[in-house]
Amino acid sequence: MSKIIKTNEFIDSVENKKGTVVVDFFATWCGPCKMLSPVYDSLGEEMKDKSEFLKVDIDQSMELAQRFTVTTVPTVIVFKDGKEMDRLVGFIPKNNLKEKVEQYL
Repeated sequence: MSKIIKTNEFIDSVENKKGTVVVDFFATWCGPCKMLSPVYDSLGEEMKDKSEFLKVDIDQSMELAQRFTVTTVPTVIVFKDGKEMDRLVGFIPKNNLKEKVEQYL
């Protein structure tokens, strides 16, 4: 299972991190988020040696959702060396998500 981070952990876990970090902005009440969760966790386990997969609960960390203009969930943002490189909105099939992450390894 991917680690859920809070606002105070974001700087160290994402912005100050070298390499690729993938962040799933989700909500517990969101149907598509529930569908994406096992796909995201599975890919995170599969790619754990190449990239870190984290989650942000937008209801617990509204500041982060606002800061990154997350208006729809799920939103997956790919960061490279602390900078946003790409984002995907809505449910994403595993192969599509994997291809997107691999572009930034």
